[in-house]
Amino acid sequence: MTSLARSAQEAPEDLRRALIRLGLLQSDARVPFVPLTGGVSSDIWRVDLPTGPVCIKRALSRLKVAAEWNAPVERNAFEADYFRVAGAAAPGSVPTLFGQDEESGSLVMAFLDPAGHPVWKAELHAGRADPVFAAMVADRLVRIHAATADDPMIAARFPTDAIFHAIRLEPYLLATARAHPDRADVLQAVAAETAATRRVLVHGDVSPKNILVGPDGPVILDAECAWYGDPAFDLAFCLNHLLLKCLWTPAAASGFLACFDTLATLYLGGVAWEAPAELERRAARLLPGLLLARVDGKSPVEYLTAEADRDRVRGVARALLGAPVGRLGAVRAAWSDMLTREGWTL
Repeated sequence: MTSLARSAQEAPEDLRRALIRLGLLQSDARVPFVPLTGGVSSDIWRVDLPTGPVCIKRALSRLKVAAEWNAPVERNAFEADYFRVAGAAAPGSVPTLFGQDEESGSLVMAFLDPAGHPVWKAELHAGRADPVFAAMVADRLVRIHAATADDPMIAARFPTDAIFHAIRLEPYLLATARAHPDRADVLQAVAAETAATRRVLVHGDVSPKNILVGPDGPVILDAECAWYGDPAFDLAFCLNHLLLKCLWTPAAASGFLACFDTLATLYLGGVAWEAPAELERRAARLLPGLLLARVDGKSPVEYLTAEADRDRVRGVARALLGAPVGRLGAVRAAWSDMLTREGWTL
């Protein structure tokens, strides 16, 4: 997290003590805590330590969304472990981790100045859709997956099936199945296949809001969903956002689709732990479900406010769920065909 939200506040005592336990703060020291804006699942602060600014993050048991959405707070420890593993596999791809405190359920990481690390989501909304950066995202993601593929020791460090179910499969695919009973069978089948596929260390929230455009490439944040499972989920989750952004910033739609093509092609080109076509099949089945989940699941995207836009998503997603495809290009083609019919210039 990088953006400041409000003025400095009195330090939450449990987090001040966490910094002391981690050896980052003297017991008699008082430092300001500045709340940061962020996602729905954690409280996050900037803390200006004598050694420099850091970011401290504490997981919430109930997420800040309209629907009731609870999640185990122990996911914080697995997020910290994800940063350790991913940082070794792809140096620079995640923030530097300074420590994780089990007693408070918090972790401490480097504070990255927004002046030099803008959020990719903001860049995309401004129309700056750069396929070169999308290629770098693909490279870092596939390197993390490749380094952890079929590794029983890594798998044993992330026994997080229940957490992943609670914060990904249930609120996205299964909640959407309840909202669309005539597509429930396929959504439930996709969720079951995803849950049963254990190949690599998965981030689980590879979204532009969680990726910083750093001077040395992408920095991936917020690994609360870390899970040893299906790499297709990470790929489809990120590609989903590139499609949805077309409706948010129509003037840049062709750029978003170019990013989609580049990210998908370069990622699949780096897959060596299984047949790339098989991974692509799973991603192509997941993607329509994730599209539909972002309008009718528990975590709808905040920027699709017009019912006409939500109906555009439903139309493409429901058609693809009714007649599943095995290639990401076919999902992309269905999406671009819809945009063309609606008058977008691609």
